[in-house]
Amino acid sequence: MKFSLRIAAAAALGALALPAVAADLSQRAPAPAPVMTYETFDPWMVRVRLIGVLPDGDSTVSVNGGVPISGLKISNAVVPEVDITYFFTKNIAVEAICCLAPHSIKASGALAGIVGAQNKVGETLLFPPTVMLQYHFTNFGAFKPYIGVGVNWTHYFDNDAGNGYSGLKIDDSFGVAAQIGFDYMINRNWGVNFDVKRILMRPDASVRFAGIPVTAKVHIDPWIVGAGIVYRFGGGSGPVIAKY
Repeated sequence: MKFSLRIAAAAALGALALPAVAADLSQRAPAPAPVMTYETFDPWMVRVRLIGVLPDGDSTVSVNGGVPISGLKISNAVVPEVDITYFFTKNIAVEAICCLAPHSIKASGALAGIVGAQNKVGETLLFPPTVMLQYHFTNFGAFKPYIGVGVNWTHYFDNDAGNGYSGLKIDDSFGVAAQIGFDYMINRNWGVNFDVKRILMRPDASVRFAGIPVTAKVHIDPWIVGAGIVYRFGGGSGPVIAKY
């Protein structure tokens, strides 16, 4: 009888202890491994700007092989521009820029004194593709400044000589370029942009005035000031990021 009572008491105590043991085991069990997900980084960005092309060079001409004198002035232009940017990392990118810019060419300085009222030498259309290597600063939140250096090739076509002139020819030119600007991102995809570039454009040119050959070293060297909108594909802000 006493043995049976002991068994019953032990069973009752064991039943009471089971919930505490189960709770302790559940607390000691390792947490499940975190599930890793990824936010992919899309490296492409497109900007559409309205730009002012502001030539800032001093050109010289030689009339009939004589001593070089001042004179050509290139007009300003306001045109649309499109660029495509590819990010190798969140900081390093390459930007390809292109537009078409019409300009008129007028005599200035000593040349203007020679040609008198016939100061409009002609018109040309510039195709100036430019490639920039950029560094983007990413520690200012939505404000994302950048700097860049690169190279420009410009083709001059649709050349049209003015009255009294003929045979206007402008050679292609190569030059270095530099830029500074910023994007301000309104959300993960859309933003606004402001950008300033300086490009060295120094083509050789020739024209005939009243049958007399005139050669020129044209220093266009424009400042290019632009503002526009930004679209960033995907919306990632850096290389592949692990999330837990």
